[in-house]
Order: sequence, then structure tokens, then C-alpha cells
Amino acid sequence: MEQNKKFKLVSSKKTRYLLPNILTLGGVCLGISSIKFSIDGNFSLAVTLILFAAILDALDGRVARLIKGTSDFGKELDSLTDFVSFGIAPVLILYFWELNNYGRLGWAIALIYSVCCVLRLARFNLTKISDNQAWKNNFFEGVPSPAGGLLILMPLIYELSDLTFTFEVRSLTPYLTVLIALLLVSKVPTLSFKKISISSKTTIFLLLSIGIIFIALLFYTFETLLTFGFFYLVSLPISIFLFKNQQKKYSQKISDEDHEDIL
Repeated sequence: MEQNKKFKLVSSKKTRYLLPNILTLGGVCLGISSIKFSIDGNFSLAVTLILFAAILDALDGRVARLIKGTSDFGKELDSLTDFVSFGIAPVLILYFWELNNYGRLGWAIALIYSVCCVLRLARFNLTKISDNQAWKNNFFEGVPSPAGGLLILMPLIYELSDLTFTFEVRSLTPYLTVLIALLLVSKVPTLSFKKISISSKTTIFLLLSIGIIFIALLFYTFETLLTFGFFYLVSLPISIFLFKNQQKKYSQKISDEDHEDIL
């Protein structure tokens, strides 16, 4: 007797690829929705959706590696999602909020940022790191697009927060946008936090820290984002120092190996 064949959306061997791609697609929906809310003038919700998109972007790749669900399709989908959620949505939010006041110059700045973001993503997809230079996996080349998308929103995030400074932060918007655009396509090494090893003894402190961060984001969303943005910018010189240090150690190792071969 012939057994009934059950309908399956995907092969059982490929179900592990679904979850990371679902998270990625959720990110692009959040990015597009943030544009809609910025057009409506609801900038608070628009920024919050970009934050959620960044969280999903941080999760999808890690989930894919954890469940061994990485694929070429997922990699390409992730890059396209990043361009929409962090290369188009944040700068359009800024345009509807402030950059439109600068006329054609404001639109030109928006285009410059988007072009730099797509170039950065294209370069990232083509970057190949050899096994003997695995230490480079700890660094990105240039500011990653999710971080860039949140950094250019800092003037808006400041206005949405309860903080007050003596100078007009809003006027920094075009300059900050161009600066971050240049950092996207620069070769400045930035920490990727991909290869962080955590001992079992410190796991409880890590979970506690994550809990505190989520509580801070829940009750002091914009103030917490401003703090993260500030510390990220401060970390750039530290990233450069660590990269140069690792590069020096690698060069010394290669030099020693060549010397041994000669002997």
C-alpha cells in the first residue's frame, strides 16, 4: 500500500535555514516601516524600529552559525536587508526630519550616505580572510552599516531624549551624516565582537549585563542609544590600536617563520 506523502514547504534537511532568513526578512520589514512612520512624523517609533532591525541583524547571523544554517542565499539576503534597513531607512528618516531644510544639498547628503553604505556592503561580501589571518575576523573594515545607521540618527535621538545641552545638536546632522558615510567606506578597523570567548565563570555577569541593557533600553531608550553611540565613537581609536597590535604580532610571527626556514 502506497504511503501518503505529506506536503512540506521545505525539505526537513533545510528547515534550519528558515529561522535566520525569517529574522532577516523581519529586519527589512522593520526598516521599510520606519520610513513610513517618519513620513507620518512619528520619528520616535521610526528610530525604535531601526533599533529593533539592528537587534535582528545581530541575531540572524549568530543564530545561523549556531544551528549551522548559514548559506550563500542568506548572506546575500542579509546584505540586501542591511542596505534597506541601514543604508536607506535611517537617512530618509533624517531627510524628513532635518536634511530637507537644506534643499538639494540635503538630498545630496542623503544620496552620499546611501552610496557609501552600498559600497561598504559590496566590499564586505567580497572580503575573504585566509586561515592564517583568522585574527582579522575580530575586526570589520570600516564602520558596519547597522552601527552607521544608528550613529547618523544621534542628533534626532538626542532631541527625542530628555537630555539638554547648551549648543544646537540639530545643526550637526549634515556634518555627522557625511562623516559616518566616509567611515563606512574607510579602512578604519572596528571591533566586530564575533570571536569573543567567555568563560563559564563570567556567563552570569554577561547575562546580568544584557538584562541591565534591555531594562535601560526599555525605560531610557534614547538616552541609552546616545550612550552607546558615544562609546562606540570613543572605541574607534581603541580598535585601531588593537588592530595595529595584532598586525604587528602577525608580522613578527611571519618574520620568525621565514627566519627559521632560512636556517
